[in-house]
This record gives sequence, C-alpha cells and structure tokens, in this order.
Amino acid sequence: MADLTREDWLAAADRLTPETRPYLGGRHVESTSDETFPSVSPRDGRVLAHIPAGSAEDVDRAVRAARESFEDGRWRDLPPRERKRILLRWADAITAHTAELALLDTLEMGKPISESQRVDVAKTAETIAWYAETIDKTYDELAPTPGDALAWITREPLGVIGAVVPWNYALLIASWKLGPALATGNSVVLKPAEQTSLAALLLARLATEAGLPDGVLNVVPGRGEVVGQALGRHPGVDKIAFTGSAEVARLFQVYAGESNGKQVAVEAGGKSPQLILPDADLSAAASAVAWGIFYNAGQTCNAGSRVIVPAALKDELLAELAKITEETFRPGDPLDPATVLGPLVDDVQRDRVLGHLDAARAEGGKIVLGGRCEGLAMEPTIVDDVRPGTTIEREEVFGPVLAVLTYDGSPEEGVRLANDTDFGLVASVWTRDVTMAHRVAKRLRAGTVWINTFDASDVITPFGGFKATGAGRDKSLHALDAYTALKTTWLNLPET
Repeated sequence: MADLTREDWLAAADRLTPETRPYLGGRHVESTSDETFPSVSPRDGRVLAHIPAGSAEDVDRAVRAARESFEDGRWRDLPPRERKRILLRWADAITAHTAELALLDTLEMGKPISESQRVDVAKTAETIAWYAETIDKTYDELAPTPGDALAWITREPLGVIGAVVPWNYALLIASWKLGPALATGNSVVLKPAEQTSLAALLLARLATEAGLPDGVLNVVPGRGEVVGQALGRHPGVDKIAFTGSAEVARLFQVYAGESNGKQVAVEAGGKSPQLILPDADLSAAASAVAWGIFYNAGQTCNAGSRVIVPAALKDELLAELAKITEETFRPGDPLDPATVLGPLVDDVQRDRVLGHLDAARAEGGKIVLGGRCEGLAMEPTIVDDVRPGTTIEREEVFGPVLAVLTYDGSPEEGVRLANDTDFGLVASVWTRDVTMAHRVAKRLRAGTVWINTFDASDVITPFGGFKATGAGRDKSLHALDAYTALKTTWLNLPET
C-alpha cells in the first residue's frame, strides 16, 4: 500500500464504482428522494458518483432503525468484552481497507493520498480501537451512603445520537463521534458532509461485517438543509454531535430548542493564534507556523491562521516562512504520493478564500506571498500588515491563508491580541522561558494551548474550545461522559 505509485492510484480511481445509497438497518437501501447531487472530485472535476439527495423520510427510517436497535438492547446489553471485540474487529477492517478508504477520501476532498492514508484512515482505526479498549475498563460508582442504604451511580447511554460531520477530515472526525458513542452503548445516525459521503458509507458497511448489530450505525447522505435539519429536529434523536461552521452549529441549537430539547454538542472552528515572544526560536516557530496553516490547504478547524509576532522580528520570520513554504508546499496532484498540498475542496470554498483576500486588500492588508489560484489549486498565501478588527483577522478563512499581526513584544499585548477573537479552539506560544510559557498558556483562552509546538495531538486528550467554538469535546476518556447520563439507584437496607 505504502509503495503504490501515482499510476497505481490513477488506475484504482478509474476502476472505482462506489456505493451511494443510504445505509439503514445494516444494509444499503433505496432513498425515498428522487433527487441526486454529484460528488465532484476537486482533483480534476470528475463526477465520481450521483448521490441521493436524501429526505426527511430517509432520516425518519434511520432514526427508527437506530431506536429499535437501542430499545431491544441488541448492542447496549451485549457483554462489555463482546462489544469490545466487535469494535476491535471493525478497527482491523478499517486498516485492511486503508487503500479503498483513502482513495475515496482523496478523490472527494482533494487531500494528498499519503495524508489520507497516514492520518485520516490510520487515525480513524486507532480511535475506534482506543474506544473499544475503554469498554471493559470503565467503572460505575458507589455513593458514601449511611449504613442502612446503598446508592450506586451508573452511566447510561443516551439513546440515539445524530452525528453530523464535516468534509475536511470526514473519516477521522466521524470516528471521534462514533468511537465514544458506540463504546457507551448508543445507536447512531451519521450524516456526512455532501462533499464526502462515499467513505462514510463504506465505513458503515465494514462495521456490519465486523459484527456490529443491524441498526446500530446508520448513514444518511444528503443536503444539510434537508437531511441535517430533519436529523436536528427529529424527536427520536437524543443528542446531536456536530462539527462544522459556527453558523450551522447555531441552527442545530435552534432545531433542538424547537423540537425535543435534545442535547447539542458543537465544535465550530476557530481563528487560532500562534503567539511568538521575543526570545522564541524563530526557525522552529516558522516551520510550525507554515505547517499549522498550509497543511490540508488550510482547511482545518484548528489551523494556526494568525501569527502574532514582535514587530522587530517580523521580517526575519517572513523570510523563514517564505523559504519553508516555497520548499515544501507546492500544489500538486493529490493522487501523487509525493504531493504535500492538494486543492481546495470545491468552487464554493475557492470563492470564499478569494473573497477574503479581496477584503484583506481593501482593508490595508498586503499579500507578500501567493494569493493566486489556478482551478482549485490555491497557492499558500501570507497577508502582512493585518490590523486587529479587519475581516481577515476576525473571520475563519478555511484556506491556506496566514494573517500576520505585529505587536510591541510585551506578553500582555501579545495575549490580548491572541484572545481578541470570537473563537477559542487552540493557540500556541513560542518562548525559551518556561516560566513565561506557563504564565502565558494559562491566560490564553483556548481549549488546547501548545508550548513551542503546534498541532501535537492524540486521542488521549480532549479536543474542543471556548466561546463561539462551542462547548463540545471530542476524544479522550472525557468524551465517554458526553454520550452518557448519570443514573442513581437507591436501595434502603432495613435492619433484619
């Protein structure tokens, strides 16, 4: 697999005949919608498949299948070790189908094939396996009651989870929802993004083949305004777990409030700062800044899209950034294993990115690197002379665009600028002073703060943010709590 060439991947793409039908009750079924939408590859504009647009009836069928599987206990009542074995088999199946899943991910989203394999598919399997291992290693509690009573506190699965995931890490973020939701005994309806439906359908089929009971995992592709809204409003859904834009996150909160008041957990992006203090290792910082914003063509919720640098160090940093960027991040064919930078996902995203660059110019920003886009291949772009409060400084671009802000070098001013955002997903601070690093990290309002690194992560630590980023947390043991409710059972022990 690792030795496949570009020609091998091209041949595999030509042979591709993906399944497009919804996956309900352990099998593919026909959609009740007569409408379809094309899955268009950003690589070359090829139509990969025509996918059913989905309907509220499709969602209702999926929720009913999930509810039935939950209520009859076919999954949640299995012995913990059996549930663990099934999820471990699923993780193994994902690994065994790495090439097929990675190819679908790359063709639909444009991510370089090497990264689809190394990150998306590999980490998806790792996440499912990690949560499988938690199933027979978590315990309930006994309360410190008087001697004439016994009270135990158990964590009960919520029921039916609606998982709505984005296109930028379609498989990986799905696994962040599916892993803990299934490990705790819930049933799930997964709604993938319109741009990346095909791999999710294969993922569900592999789960069934691994032994996951029918109806426990269902997948309904379709448009957000139809399928997403129907899932968000469905009275049979107990929780929505959403990752995507802040605008759509708020819609799901409205849907919940206007229906059954279901729980809603969201992770809704960021405008993440990399704060460079005057004593930082600029070479190391420059490399991390470049990778932090240009990886995945900047289409990452925790992309380090703002760098805050002392004015006296700006020119040196920009020179380092230009060198690293020109050496490493050249747009290429995502099916070439040597490619590091793939295209933007679609025309809508391209127009969004270019619109932000137009706004940056109009508000005094100076493009000092890149700025051009050929088709969907966007050059890595650096915007200098960015002022606080401008559009490029405030709004999430979701493209390979870095905003450069300067400050006087004082930690207080640097922290103020870093925190001056509606979001609070991640941040980093660069300094050789460990004491200062601790002080600054404590004051940065973000769900994850890195010190002298960026994007260091693992399933063992939670991921989520503050403010407009939302209140949801994916990954780690803490995610298990997000898919359970506490239940107290009290027993009086009368004297005999």
